[in-house]
Amino acid sequence: MVCLLVVSVAINYTDRANLSIAAPLLKRQMALSPSQLGLLLSAFFWSYAVMQLASGWLVDRFNVNVVLITGFVLWSGATAVTAWANGFAVLLALRLVLGFGESVAYPSYGKIFVEHLNERQRGVANSLIDAGSKFGPAFGTLVGGMLVAHYGWRLLFIVTGFCGFLWLPGWLKWMPRGAPNSHRLAAGAPGFREILRHRSLIASSLGHFSGNYYWYFLLTWLPSYLVEARHFSLSAMAVVGALPPLFSAGATVVAGWCSYRALGAGATPTRVRKTCTVTGLAFATVIVLVPLAPGVRTSMGLLFFASISYGVFASSHWVIAQTIAGPLAVGRWSGVQNFVSNLAGVVAPALTGFVVQWTGNFRWAFFATGLVTLCGAAAYLFALGPVEPANWKPAPPPA
Repeated sequence: MVCLLVVSVAINYTDRANLSIAAPLLKRQMALSPSQLGLLLSAFFWSYAVMQLASGWLVDRFNVNVVLITGFVLWSGATAVTAWANGFAVLLALRLVLGFGESVAYPSYGKIFVEHLNERQRGVANSLIDAGSKFGPAFGTLVGGMLVAHYGWRLLFIVTGFCGFLWLPGWLKWMPRGAPNSHRLAAGAPGFREILRHRSLIASSLGHFSGNYYWYFLLTWLPSYLVEARHFSLSAMAVVGALPPLFSAGATVVAGWCSYRALGAGATPTRVRKTCTVTGLAFATVIVLVPLAPGVRTSMGLLFFASISYGVFASSHWVIAQTIAGPLAVGRWSGVQNFVSNLAGVVAPALTGFVVQWTGNFRWAFFATGLVTLCGAAAYLFALGPVEPANWKPAPPPA
């Protein structure tokens, strides 16, 4: 089950990142300005963020497997059809559809993990999910960059879109069954109002927003930075651009395993999860030095270190939500948290595009990313309460 979900999130992130890989070539062919490209790179997150609340409600109310499969088919289809896009408006519409489909993923993962895994297992499972979210863009950047360099950008969307459908038969065969009845759980679950009153929801959402700002900045603009500012060829960009996600993936798996061992040795979930999130985001702020480094090797070394630090953070931020919310509220909590956190996907790509257009360089864009990341570390350190199951009061029955 976990292996299949890791593959699904790798496909998820490959599909949302392929526009970034195609951006340097697509920008020239369609005569897109930096601000237009920034809007395209952020458009996915407009629908993705807004749909989080609905997706969280859906996985708490209906069969999570049906919800996940429906979203998977929608986002894979939107990816494949993008190959036939012929202008800014069509690309924008397809990115919105992609966001609608992918919005079900993380609320579904949270629901499945809470129903089938214990606290220690969830730490490892979530770190593997996060590793999958990094392996997907890394593989997509490496292979997709080569496809774009040799065959153009349209083939990239055909391959990534249609290959995604190969996942479905495996999930239909091995998806988890026998989970608690969703209708029964929903009847005794807290409402959105009760969830929104919980102090830790604000901290976890703001911290997650900061981490996502860092990640989506790299996911959407790193290929263009490497080509335009560091003068990499498309082939070299494909290789170097794949390394930061791989470093993050390795770090998140190691951090997840260390968390598993620490909990087994008697450490509290609060101490373990806060240590990972706070230290990870704090050290990731070295990203501000990347555009200031005079040499390419130094610049890339700083980028790789920041990516490793981000991986340490990413091993725990979803476990916090799953532990506190529990099976009664994990779908809606995840939906709210992912709604707030993915507003970073709206802001980071678009703001970076405007900043690059105004200033003519990437320095202020990297500085903004480091500042937002530091604020996230502060949110986890000072605002997050104990990482332990909430004592929910059930929502009143309908009149």
